[in-house]
Amino acid sequence: MRELERMGRLAREASALLARLGADEKRQALKEASSALLAGTKDILTANIEDVEAARRKGMAPGLVDRLMLDEERIRGMADGLLQVAELDDPIGEVISMKPRPNGLLIGQKRVPLGVVGIICEARPNVTADAFGLCFKTGNAVILKGGSDALKSNMAVVRHIQTGLKKAGFPETAVQLIESTDRESTKKFMSMNKYLDVLIPRGGAGLIRAVVENSTVPVIETGTGNCHVFVDESADFGMALDIIENAKTQRIGVCNACESLIVHGKIAETFLPRLWEVLDRHHVEVRADERARGIVPEFKAAAEEDWGTEYLDNIVSLKIADTEEEAIRHINKYNTGHSEAIVTSDYTNAQKFLDEVDAAAVYVNASTRFTDGFEFGFGAEIGISTQKLHARGPMGLLALTSTKYVIYGSGQIRR
Repeated sequence: MRELERMGRLAREASALLARLGADEKRQALKEASSALLAGTKDILTANIEDVEAARRKGMAPGLVDRLMLDEERIRGMADGLLQVAELDDPIGEVISMKPRPNGLLIGQKRVPLGVVGIICEARPNVTADAFGLCFKTGNAVILKGGSDALKSNMAVVRHIQTGLKKAGFPETAVQLIESTDRESTKKFMSMNKYLDVLIPRGGAGLIRAVVENSTVPVIETGTGNCHVFVDESADFGMALDIIENAKTQRIGVCNACESLIVHGKIAETFLPRLWEVLDRHHVEVRADERARGIVPEFKAAAEEDWGTEYLDNIVSLKIADTEEEAIRHINKYNTGHSEAIVTSDYTNAQKFLDEVDAAAVYVNASTRFTDGFEFGFGAEIGISTQKLHARGPMGLLALTSTKYVIYGSGQIRR
């Protein structure tokens, strides 16, 4: 545990330096880190192959293997993400407001870094580069704790980022990786409120729940995605099928993939057979209510737990609803606050759905797969917050800042 204490002290020292950096210095460091990632592609891929082979031997689900796997294109994407973050406007130092008081004081708010950010993630080596880029741009040091499945990949990614930082003349301790994978180190990490200002879990429901319940560090809850697509009675069938196919099958192991479908009862007889043709082509198992199974016998029977499950697999739940109100009630009961979509041609129904569905991102006539920092124009993202305090939805640069009041006086004293 002494090693964690040492890392915490080094991160705190690095954060004090990072907070003073100018926009040009950060930009240069991120460009060097990007170049170092590309230069280390072969080394990173070699490490990743070892992780992927070990995961497959353990029987890891295909969707999770996809999250773990890197190739040259994904590494280029990680490097490009750092370049995109480098060119974003630097929020640190921005004066949000400045107002005079009757007593002559001038009181304003200014954006500042959080300090030291801790991230616990599962088999997602791309998170390592994204987290570093966003934290560095906002003047924060970051300590990462990855799962054992991605350890070698994460070590390689961090090693090359640190090479870039060193070349740019900045401390390598701006990003550190905890290499121990035992539970005790995770438990200790979650109690390091002396050094960590915030903790962000990236992974499945079990990891997120464990961090929220056990951390003494403030937590930003992210990730779990039981995302729905509701096909309204006025929906264009072609549009609905395209959206569902994309949301469910493009990448099954991501948190913004569709896991649950709701179809209006008035169109079920004609729409469901066409839906089955599309999903069966992708070998997607549909777990449906009895009414839907009466229309398409190939559907499997849904159990109560299916309505709230994030499968991360070629499985989707399906329910028929006779009104929009019923659909919204079902979504708000079983969703995880991530992303929800309606396919409709009715403006009133669209607005009702936007107003009443409780989620971080609510879509009309678009795939839930767009809930992503890059797609929202943030560059890389630190995660997708499903809570309501501080940050909600894809978290870019602003979510990694705090504010402080700055007050100018001319000798005022309080009487």
